[in-house]
Amino acid sequence: MRRVLVVGAGPAGLMAAASAAAPGVKVVLLERNRLPAAKLRITGKGRCNVTNNCNALDELIANVPVNGRFLFGAFSRFMPCDLMELLESRGVALKTERGRRVFPVSDNAHEVADALIAFCRQKGAGISVGRATKLIMEEGRAAGVLTEEGVEHRADAVVLATGGCSYPATGSTGDGYILAAQAGHAIVAPKPSLVPLECHEGFCSNLMGLALRNTALEVFDNRRCRVIFRDFGEILFTHFGVSGPMALSASSHMREMEPDRYELRLDLKPALRQEQLDARLLREFGENANRSFINALNALLPKSLTPVVVRLSGIPAGLRVNQVTRAQRQALIAVLKCLRLTVTALRPMEEAIVTSGGVAVNEVHPGTMESKRLPGLFFAGELLDVDAYTGGFNLQIAFSTGHLAGESAAIGGVGR
Repeated sequence: MRRVLVVGAGPAGLMAAASAAAPGVKVVLLERNRLPAAKLRITGKGRCNVTNNCNALDELIANVPVNGRFLFGAFSRFMPCDLMELLESRGVALKTERGRRVFPVSDNAHEVADALIAFCRQKGAGISVGRATKLIMEEGRAAGVLTEEGVEHRADAVVLATGGCSYPATGSTGDGYILAAQAGHAIVAPKPSLVPLECHEGFCSNLMGLALRNTALEVFDNRRCRVIFRDFGEILFTHFGVSGPMALSASSHMREMEPDRYELRLDLKPALRQEQLDARLLREFGENANRSFINALNALLPKSLTPVVVRLSGIPAGLRVNQVTRAQRQALIAVLKCLRLTVTALRPMEEAIVTSGGVAVNEVHPGTMESKRLPGLFFAGELLDVDAYTGGFNLQIAFSTGHLAGESAAIGGVGR
């Protein structure tokens, strides 16, 4: 009987174990935590954005800015529709929300985790508790792992699905990088991705808790002198800078963080061209001709944002609206159409949703997820140097690579 060992019971590992389990194949899933899928249970603030309801292969790949083409084979074998069908067949009702984000109807990540664990067990995969610390290699092949307790787990194929470094409290502490390096694999230095951004501007702390919806964002790279990312949606001000879906996605484009290199440009009124916004201001000012400038913006901006915009515009807060000049009005429009924030740093790895970096993909067969350096060794999920935008794409990577790695490990994984 062929033996497959899967290390790590997160989404990639659970999918790999279930996919490997077949007649004539014995599968053991080795997990360091007593409760499998610890990180999955807290993803999406406990709601679990399992995937994105996008079933165009090119579009899926386009949402993976780091090594997206490497995933062509994995995505082709297991698409979002396949995952959704699997979960619903296991009793997890799903719903699609804004941005085609897919969640369980229950908004309960535990339901997804428990369904995947039950699926593994039903397929015949066994779950064992232990932390793998050493890769066993014999005759030029992966032959199992040794745990920190000294227990050997022997296998004909080993799938590493240990995750990255984000949320270390859930057990994602980079163990897989050590095991991969033992096989001679190059590791792209891990760093946080899909992570909030620290900003220089002190007014961010004054706006803490303010969420701006329907806002346009550009990220400008001052070194390369060009816009490197555009998005539309929600951004959240915090005591250190900004968070929210757009800020998280923007972080994945800031590959080389340096002081003052990246600038966020927020268009607070993206639906209005400058001349339309000017006409709107003239109308608002006409209706509030005798009010002070700062009190005439109530219908235009959230209350907490008004004093910030007034200060940045350079217009005296107490100036009567009927005294505001055309030049001052244009200065106000400039702020509304381009509120600038200087990014100083990414937040720490502990706050990142995913880890960027990991096992270099040029050393992995994209058609099987098998190592090019050590036959019988396979990789899946966040351990690989692939990461995507927010919106369910990173979990889909985990499920798709897990599915392919598990299938390949079960049949011998001829690299292609």
